[in-house]
Amino acid sequence: MELRDIKKQAKQAVEEVVKAAKLKKGDIFVIGCSSSEVLGEKIGTCTNVEVAVAIFDGAKEVLDEAGIYLAAQCCEHLNRALVVSRECADKYDLEQVNAIPQPNHAGGALATAAYQKFKKAVVVEDIKCKAKAGIDIGGTLIGMHIHPVVVPIRISVKKIGEAGIICARSRAKYVGGSRAVYDESLM
Repeated sequence: MELRDIKKQAKQAVEEVVKAAKLKKGDIFVIGCSSSEVLGEKIGTCTNVEVAVAIFDGAKEVLDEAGIYLAAQCCEHLNRALVVSRECADKYDLEQVNAIPQPNHAGGALATAAYQKFKKAVVVEDIKCKAKAGIDIGGTLIGMHIHPVVVPIRISVKKIGEAGIICARSRAKYVGGSRAVYDESLM
């Protein structure tokens, strides 16, 4: 698969999730990615920064236009910490930790690409479940970063490269039981 095709798939997937999740300026969008899975290999076995850059660039294009922050999840070797812009960290009062993602050691390709490409990148241990939506590319487990309640989103893009994707958004919690009436715009 060509890098331009991977970028195009990532861009389309992010566009569809942003629309379906009704995201607004200032929201956080989290992406977890196994570049190995995108290439059709087992997670963690064929890390590829060029693939990650294509995904990052496709996603960032959409998110920048909408004024939405991107949070790139690191791998489990950095406890799924996230790379965000300094602006995002400041706005959401996120605590910076001392780690520089590496593609083959700890962090993964997407986190490495984000760390290199953000104007002022920082690594944070977590984003306090502040993400409003996201995409898990290749089984990287992003749900912990999305504000409860997490709801799956079905979009037309089913894969990026060879990796299956799972898209999700948050919704307001339902309270009140069987007699409650709910605001449809929050569902």
